[in-house]
Amino acid sequence: MFLNYFYDASLAQASYMVACQATGEAAVIDPARNIEEYLEVAREKGFQIVAAVETHIHADFVSGVAELGRRTGATIYHSLEGVDNGGYEWNSDLPVKGLRDQDTIQLGKVKLRAVHTPGHTPEHMSYELTDEAVADRPMGVFTGDFVFVGDVGRPDLLEKAVGVAGSAEEGARQMFSSIQRFKKYADYVQIWPGHGSGSACGKALGAVPTSSVGYERLFNPAFQLTEETDFIDFLLDGQPEPPAYFAKMKEVNKTGMTPVSQVPYPVEMQLVGDKVAELAQDNQTMVIDTRSIQSFATGSIPKTINLPYPDMFVEWLGRLANYKKTLYLIAEPHQFAHLRNIMLRMGMDNLQGFFATSVIDSATKLLTYETQSPSEVDKKRKHDDIQVLDVRYADEWNEAHIPNAKHIPLPELAERTDELTRDKPVAVHCRSGKRSAIASSILINHGFHVINVEGGFINWQQENLEAT
Repeated sequence: MFLNYFYDASLAQASYMVACQATGEAAVIDPARNIEEYLEVAREKGFQIVAAVETHIHADFVSGVAELGRRTGATIYHSLEGVDNGGYEWNSDLPVKGLRDQDTIQLGKVKLRAVHTPGHTPEHMSYELTDEAVADRPMGVFTGDFVFVGDVGRPDLLEKAVGVAGSAEEGARQMFSSIQRFKKYADYVQIWPGHGSGSACGKALGAVPTSSVGYERLFNPAFQLTEETDFIDFLLDGQPEPPAYFAKMKEVNKTGMTPVSQVPYPVEMQLVGDKVAELAQDNQTMVIDTRSIQSFATGSIPKTINLPYPDMFVEWLGRLANYKKTLYLIAEPHQFAHLRNIMLRMGMDNLQGFFATSVIDSATKLLTYETQSPSEVDKKRKHDDIQVLDVRYADEWNEAHIPNAKHIPLPELAERTDELTRDKPVAVHCRSGKRSAIASSILINHGFHVINVEGGFINWQQENLEAT
């Protein structure tokens, strides 16, 4: 038997290839949209990819099962369970086969058994892997977004991202039941999850790529609770806000997205800085500057937004970018290919072109903003010389905040700038100073005098400044 692990660090997403070396038949579990890495391994090993296996309708990346089906003829295996989620709506040209609980996929002597594990989504399937050449019981389970290392999948995405009322609590109840069944596996059974640390599909995913049932039974917090009510409260509490792009992923992954070969390749644009500013001024266009926070603060082309790469690019691209707008990126030329790949995996086929960072030098007008320490900002706040803006999420604000600060979560800021006044500088902060840098780029484009609070609320509290 052959087993290979693939990991996309930008999206914290894992996929797997399993094959029977005797027959050369291979399957890919939860492939990403750019399938070249799977094809390369298959060529090197002499395998034929005959199965593209889907654990569930993904919310955080474009699934590659449709791309594999078109390019290789591999059969797409998907769940027929949990139809209350709407189910898949595959295009008629794709080779598909629906699976029920306990159905199997046979690859020579390698067997994958579908196990319905609802909770994260109603249709979710995990897949037991058994090497029948040497064993009569499973070595491990591909758990998708069901069980992670140190965590389990969040059950609230259908409600928060898609608007299915009441599905979060029902999903938590299903998750509790799925975990009780999962605990019956032997301790040695390995766990191969679909995500790692940094994914928004859970709230506390571990950074270790794999685990075992025995280890999770001992140390995974979700495995410790034995009462359903306590478990539901635990699982629903503290889940992060889902990125806005999750709703789009749920939509496209039901049917399979546009073939990559049909997506135009973005070109390097040859415009001067002032022309880029004109482009960014268009309401149907978004120009994203991927330079560092420090570089952007000292000079940026008007109407561009700062999403620093790699630190904050993926998360906030998913939270702020618009699928209906034409997108352009300002970046280092050696980053173009990787950035395009990230956007393909997020379904952002509306990327039109790139500008090299040197385009900044040709602009006749640049915008800037200040960075000041919490103590400097506090002095001005007490003299009523500034307005303080908190762009953290509601749960962070409720825990503690600066007195008389204005609260507008970052994802809502662009639509709510009219709640601020332009007769005073805006001192903007988040938890650490990163989200507030993005907020600063939005605010200077709306004509505000902006101060980014250095180190955010963390530094504010460390300096023992007033909070309520």
